[in-house]
Amino acid sequence: MPVVRDLRVLLRFSGFRRLLTVRLLSQSADGVYQVALATYVVFSPERQTSPTAIASAMAVLLLPYSLVGPFAGVLLDRWQRRQVFLYGNVLRAALAALTALLITAALPDWLFYVSALCVTAVNRFILAGLSASLPRVVDEDRLVMANSVSPTAGTLAATAGGGLAFAVRVVVADSDAAVVLLGAVLYLCAGLASLRMARALLGPDPEQLQPRLAAALASTARGLIGGLRHLAERRNATRALVSMTLLRFCYGALTVMVLTLCRHAWSTTEKEGLTLLGLTVGVSGAGFLTAAVITPWAVNRLGPFGWMATCAGVAAVLEPALGLPFTPAPMLAAAFVLGVITQGAKIAADTVVQTSVDDAFRGRVFSLYDMLFNVAFVAAVGMAALILPPDGTSGPLVVLVALLYTAVALAMARWRWNGA
Repeated sequence: MPVVRDLRVLLRFSGFRRLLTVRLLSQSADGVYQVALATYVVFSPERQTSPTAIASAMAVLLLPYSLVGPFAGVLLDRWQRRQVFLYGNVLRAALAALTALLITAALPDWLFYVSALCVTAVNRFILAGLSASLPRVVDEDRLVMANSVSPTAGTLAATAGGGLAFAVRVVVADSDAAVVLLGAVLYLCAGLASLRMARALLGPDPEQLQPRLAAALASTARGLIGGLRHLAERRNATRALVSMTLLRFCYGALTVMVLTLCRHAWSTTEKEGLTLLGLTVGVSGAGFLTAAVITPWAVNRLGPFGWMATCAGVAAVLEPALGLPFTPAPMLAAAFVLGVITQGAKIAADTVVQTSVDDAFRGRVFSLYDMLFNVAFVAAVGMAALILPPDGTSGPLVVLVALLYTAVALAMARWRWNGA
C-alpha cells in the first residue's frame, strides 16, 4: 500500500519518528478518553440517559475545537512546541485523573463537564502543534507525504485507543474511572516521549515572533475576516465547504441516534449496549479507512465534485433503506457506508479548497473550515436531541437526513455538469 511505503521512507528521519511517537500516544489517549466519557454519560446504570444529555456531552467535547482552534496557533507560535507537548500532555494526564476522581466521587455533573472541557481544549493545542512541527523534522520534498501519513496514523491510533477502551470496559474492569485512568497514563507517556526531542528542535525561532501577544491575537481575528472575504470570492471552495458542512451535520445527527439506540432500543444490559456501540465505532472506522484507499481513484475518475455527488447520492438512498428498520445489522452496514461517504467527501472537499484558495489564505480558510466542521456537528446533535424520542427510533430524523443528502448530491452534480 502507498501509505505503508511512504511511512517507511519517513521513518528514516529520527525527528519524524519521535514526533510520530508523540502523536500516536497522544491520539490513542484521546480515543481512550473520549470513549470513556461517552460510556460514562450514555451507559452508566445510575443515569437515565436522554438524547439531550448525549447532545450536551458531545457539545462539551467538540466546542473547544471551534472556539479555541483559530487562536491556538497564535500561542503555539510563541511557545516552544516541544514544551507544549510535554506540559500539555502532563496537564491532560492530571486533568484526566481528576475526571476519574469526579466519576468515583459522584460529585455534581458540572464539575465533570468542566474537567472534560479542559482536557479537550488542551487537545486543540497538541493537534495543531503536531501539524506545525512537521516541517522541522522532514525535508521540503517529503513534507506533502508527511502531511498525508501522519494524520492517517493518528486517526488509526485514536481508533485503536477507542477499541482498547471498549475492551477494558467490557472485559477487564467494569469501571469508567479505570478507563479514564488508562487514558491518563497514555497522556503521561506522550508527554515523556516528547523529551526524546531537543527542546528547540520543533521551533518556533525566537526572531520570528510577534513582539506583543495582543497584537498577535488581533491580527488573527483580522486574518479570519480576511480569509472569509477571500473564500467568498472562490465559488468552488465555498461550495465544497457548504456541502461538507451539511454532510457533517447529517453524520452528527445520526451519531446521536445510534448512541441512543445502543443505550435503549437495542440492549437490555449495559454490557450489551457497550458491545454494540464498540462494533458500530469499529465498522465506521473501517469505512473511514476504505475511503482513504478508494477516494484518490474516484476523484481521478469523477472529479472532486463528481465524487462528492456520488457519496451524497449513495447516502440518500442507503441511509433510509438501512436506517428505517432500526435494527442492529442494517444499522451496522449503514455505519460502514456513512464512514466511507463522510470521509471520502471530506478528502475531496479538502482537495477543492487546497486547489481553489491562494496559498497566502490557505491556513486561515482551513481554520474557518475547522470551525464550520465542528459547529455543524454540535448543531446536529442539538437538533437530534429535540427530535429523538427516548429510545432513539425516529423516522422523521432519518427522512430529514436523507433529504439533506439528496440536496447535496443534486447541487454537487449540477456544479460538476456546469464545469465548476
